[in-house]
Amino acid sequence: MIVDTDYNDFMAISDRIKKVRTKKVVTPDDFGTPGAPINQSHPFYFGFLATIGGLLAILLMRSLAAASQTFVLIIIALFLAMGLNPAVEALRSRGLTRTKAVTTMFALVIIFVGLFAWLVIPPVVSQGADLINRAPTLLNELKNNSTIASLNDHYGIVDTLQEKLKAVTKDGTLIFSAFGGVVGVGKTVLSGTFASLTVLVLTLYFLFSLPTMTELGLRLVPATRRDRVSRLANAIIARIGAFVGSQITVSILASIFVLILSVVIGLPSPFALAMLILVCGLIPLIGHFIGCSVVTIVALTQSVSTGLIAFAAYVIYVQIENYVITPRIMRKSLAVPGAVTIIAALLGSSLLGLVGALLAVPLAAAVILILEEVMYPRSDNS
Repeated sequence: MIVDTDYNDFMAISDRIKKVRTKKVVTPDDFGTPGAPINQSHPFYFGFLATIGGLLAILLMRSLAAASQTFVLIIIALFLAMGLNPAVEALRSRGLTRTKAVTTMFALVIIFVGLFAWLVIPPVVSQGADLINRAPTLLNELKNNSTIASLNDHYGIVDTLQEKLKAVTKDGTLIFSAFGGVVGVGKTVLSGTFASLTVLVLTLYFLFSLPTMTELGLRLVPATRRDRVSRLANAIIARIGAFVGSQITVSILASIFVLILSVVIGLPSPFALAMLILVCGLIPLIGHFIGCSVVTIVALTQSVSTGLIAFAAYVIYVQIENYVITPRIMRKSLAVPGAVTIIAALLGSSLLGLVGALLAVPLAAAVILILEEVMYPRSDNS
């Protein structure tokens, strides 16, 4: 048996040797000698890489600029979802599931939108048509005021307005201008409706999946710090919700003021104006500008003096709201000093416009929270 085993091993080794000898040796093609590596310190190499990097950066910036409107809608929807989340959590604390709580919130929002359209749109259309019909009479009444008449004598403001009004009403020119205006308004309405629907759908999606999105983001944090980061993230989301609630409170106060003003000076459709100001107050940066314009225009349909009174009263209220009401409410709900609220709103609006004004105050609250919970303890313990 031993002899047979040795013999078998010997034959196996000899077969392997024969295969190696008979195997065809493939020689690689000669492509020449590799050259020296590129000199990375050469000016041409550096310039080439810098040019490619610059072109990629320009391409990226243009792509982001082209999609800026989409990013704005996403940010607004995410902001609204975090703002509505405390109300959803309050409904969940009463025994509802998250799906039922979100459905209830959106049902309330849709009811409010329908009520707003039913109360506001018809009076705004009728008052706008009335203002157009009374425009020549109102311009003539402006000259009865001594101050405006003096300004008109020096600068010709009222005369210029009258000439433009006559230019668009003679020879049927008003028809063409009105048609162009209708087309422009139609485009604006369509784009606004599409943007509103997009924000509504995204808000609904974000509100449903906000806990899941938060958990996925926390998975990127190391496990040893995940609990603390989770608490900070939930606190930031809660502060954004408090900001939205505070903004709603400020808007309600503005609508109550306009309701009282409308009743006192005898404006038509006071409840419709109050509803309109309630919505305008939720829009940062330009909300009160729109509201003041609408209230002044409606007041001008009554008389010039009524329009001036409405304009002056609204401007005074806006100043009180900006420097007294809003800082106090934000300080109580967000623990943000009044000066920080004003500075954050100014910086946010100047840097990012409407989105910056929308995010400035809650971001300031989040920064203050991180400073108090992370930075200050480290500084005290160092």
